Amino acid sequence: MKPQHCILQGAPLDCGKIRRGCIMGPDAYRTAGLAEALTSLGHTVTDIGNVAPIPFTDTPHPKLHRLAETIAWTHALADTAEASFARGMPITMGGDHALAAGTVLGAMRHAASVNRPLFVLWLDAHSDFHTLESTDSGNLHGTPMAYVTGRGAFPGWPALPSPLPFENIAMIGLRSVDPAERAALQDTAITRVDMRQIDETGIAQPLGAFLERVAAANGMLHVSLDVDFLDPAAAPAVGTTVPGGATVREGHLVMEMVNDSELLTSLDLVELNPYLDERGRTARLMVELAASAMGRNVFDRPTRAY
Repeated sequence: MKPQHCILQGAPLDCGKIRRGCIMGPDAYRTAGLAEALTSLGHTVTDIGNVAPIPFTDTPHPKLHRLAETIAWTHALADTAEASFARGMPITMGGDHALAAGTVLGAMRHAASVNRPLFVLWLDAHSDFHTLESTDSGNLHGTPMAYVTGRGAFPGWPALPSPLPFENIAMIGLRSVDPAERAALQDTAITRVDMRQIDETGIAQPLGAFLERVAAANGMLHVSLDVDFLDPAAAPAVGTTVPGGATVREGHLVMEMVNDSELLTSLDLVELNPYLDERGRTARLMVELAASAMGRNVFDRPTRAY
């Protein structure tokens, strides 16, 4: 990847689910040396600090968890992410995956302003494709992909410039999808790659095919990397663990392929819960994966002593 000016923005939101701890994520990434890893690869870095939600009134909802706060974060993150594109490449340090409603929207706005299509690579055990009506848990970190694709009503959320087309999305690493989400996904053109497919045929082929489509369309690529994309044995610091996730090798392969494509224009690092980590090893792994997406190759990975 050519040298980039990386705009680090912390998103310490912890409202997308009931289990707390992701509020500490941005500082864990800073402590684990994200900025230093990027500068060692020849990039420049500006850390603009932590974003704050717009003012909101905390009014309990009978079903949805911390609805007003999540909407406030979505407004703030969409505005911040859109503005960051004018300065460089936004890298959002989360925070739970509810933040993607804002970061993807900010990328959509920017893509529309430069007349390029936006594509989203969703690396997650979950599809996060619930509407406000279909979610049983009420946890809004399970809704951002429904929101940005215009599926269902999201009153109070920012208006979309236009829905993100289903064919511009690839979800890789799926292994925990609720029945309502499964039924809805099957009616879309979203690329869906679950862990059985990865086990049978590998991760490189479907990812490579998706990246070729992005390149052919002169698209911008937003990558949203959830800790639970990885197997919890390698990355325990997440409150939504699902066994059987991607290996460390597969994670690095995905990110190195993203780097090789030279398509990456924005990145989310989400669902890191340092309270559940083991001496910071998940935070360090996520930093190493981000470095792979930004130009570090297999020969350059550091030796870690725990």
